[in-house]
Amino acid sequence: MIVGTAGHIDHGKTSLLQALTGQAGDRRREERERGMTIDLGYLYAALEPGAELTGFIDVPGHERFTHNMLAGAQGIDLVLLVVAADDGVMPQTREHLAIVELLGIPRALVAITKCDRVEPARVAEVRAQVETLLASGPYAGAPLIALSSVTGEGLETLREALLDAQKSVLQRSASGGFRLAIDRAFSVAGAGIVVTGTALSGQVAVGDTLLLGPQGKPVRVRGLHAQNQPAEVATAGQRVALNLSAERLNLEQLHRGQWLLAEWLHAPTQRLDIEMQLLPSESHVFVHFHPVHVHLGTQDVTGRVALLQGPSLTPGERMFAQILLNAPVQTVKGDPLILRDQSAQRTLGGGRVLDPFAPSRQRRSPERLAQLQALASTHSLEEVMPALLANSETGLDPQRLERQFNRLRDSWVLPDDVRLINTRQGPLLFSTARWEAQKAPLLEHLARFHQLEPDQMGPDRDRLRRFTGTALDRPTFISLLDELLASGAIVTSGPWLHLPDHQVRLSEDDEALWQQLQPTFEAAGFNPPWVRDLEHDEVAVRLLLRKMARLGLLHQVVRDLFYTDTVLRRLAAMLLQLAGENPVIEVAAFRDAVGLGRKRSVQILEYFDRIGLTRRLGDRRQIRPGSALAQPSEP
Repeated sequence: MIVGTAGHIDHGKTSLLQALTGQAGDRRREERERGMTIDLGYLYAALEPGAELTGFIDVPGHERFTHNMLAGAQGIDLVLLVVAADDGVMPQTREHLAIVELLGIPRALVAITKCDRVEPARVAEVRAQVETLLASGPYAGAPLIALSSVTGEGLETLREALLDAQKSVLQRSASGGFRLAIDRAFSVAGAGIVVTGTALSGQVAVGDTLLLGPQGKPVRVRGLHAQNQPAEVATAGQRVALNLSAERLNLEQLHRGQWLLAEWLHAPTQRLDIEMQLLPSESHVFVHFHPVHVHLGTQDVTGRVALLQGPSLTPGERMFAQILLNAPVQTVKGDPLILRDQSAQRTLGGGRVLDPFAPSRQRRSPERLAQLQALASTHSLEEVMPALLANSETGLDPQRLERQFNRLRDSWVLPDDVRLINTRQGPLLFSTARWEAQKAPLLEHLARFHQLEPDQMGPDRDRLRRFTGTALDRPTFISLLDELLASGAIVTSGPWLHLPDHQVRLSEDDEALWQQLQPTFEAAGFNPPWVRDLEHDEVAVRLLLRKMARLGLLHQVVRDLFYTDTVLRRLAAMLLQLAGENPVIEVAAFRDAVGLGRKRSVQILEYFDRIGLTRRLGDRRQIRPGSALAQPSEP
């Protein structure tokens, strides 16, 4: 069991722990000189002979060091709220109590200290104050023990209450990846670098490799202590000291606030979706995009809070919110966090992480809010999965879910209607109904494209994706297309996608214009006119001829020079005939055969190069046997 103190400055937290454990708490010189706790203190003692060691975390009570108190409050099993009988309930008593309530610490004991300094009536008065303070919260009815660290009065009663609490502390699950929020880092002569913290999940053993900090530096566990005792393995819920080694690892690289994680869990993030609660004691409403200090694990990071269900939050209320952080953090679903004001002077509220990988778009959409509602209502991945899938148009990334819930995929039990879609960028989860429902709109958009562009065979993949306006990313869209292609619902002609019954056709206006132009092209033979020489609107003619080139009815040899398919095949047949006489075709031979100038002959040959009929060898050509035009046709 790990016990953490809480309470106002000079209410006797350190003295109480010293009397309870026999160990001095304030070991730093400046703490002894100033007579106050500045940073976290760590003590270990057996509450009775032969019992397992209990860890105690002594926190500072001064308001200036609340950030240190927050670093020590993470991961404790029981809070020991200390209230001095002479002072009674004070500001930091209230703030510390609000913090541990927001953190969801399951149990509390209250020690009314310095009873040797006051009359019994005063003790009764303070007891009533504390009972009133706790009445509306989760610690209503918590044991209140009057004691004196000087005379020893009440200490045995407190010890017995702690022993009773220790028996009912639930063992934390060792499943999931190992996570430790570092609260101290120091060097030990002969051992090297040591970090300490509370293991929040999983387990770690000597020889394991973990990732350190947002950069994910690999470090090896050379040795470890659990609950201040040498061990080979440490598990969630224990105070852990790890002796680390790594290439070029310096003490200056380690500090409070960093994380040590199992390798597969490492996923720094700067955008979190949370369920936020504003303290009832706040005197002002909380407005959208308000700057805050975020305390998560042992980290203190600044950021802003975007409210997702309204422009403001009134004291005592809850609301889904998104936190945009100024530095990366490591977190999983369910982690508690505390929000303090921009100047770090007071606690505003807190909440629990719902999604460490919050979206930047559509964050207030009904579908996203439905997902957050499901995440807030259950801790089980299996229970929340149907709601997540039903409200996800783009699918769920299994690797993100592993990191979000701290559960590897091989432990999941997925619903029967879940499909795993393998895309080029990795697998995605979809509900079968949601995946199949995306096919009909895609086919409808393709049919509409054919109506709007009847003279085109169809769009390519990227153009169709833009045309549909789908939210699917490209790899997922390609996977959806592949299924439609495999089923025959869509077919391809080269890169173009189209419905099976689609046939390319010109519009009525285009047909009419071509009827006027066709005799000119047929009469021109091997020397068709340039676009500028035709007695029609130049822009309209150019658009029509280019359109017909896309349909394969014309061939654009160079800009503004088009050959009909019939004429071009005659030219190809003449070229094949020349190749039959001499495998290497000279430009001059082709020029003489077709009766055109050298420049035009070169333009035609270069077009044949581009479409794969010929291979250029300097100024000569060879026929490519595999070309579609390699078979001779009648001239």
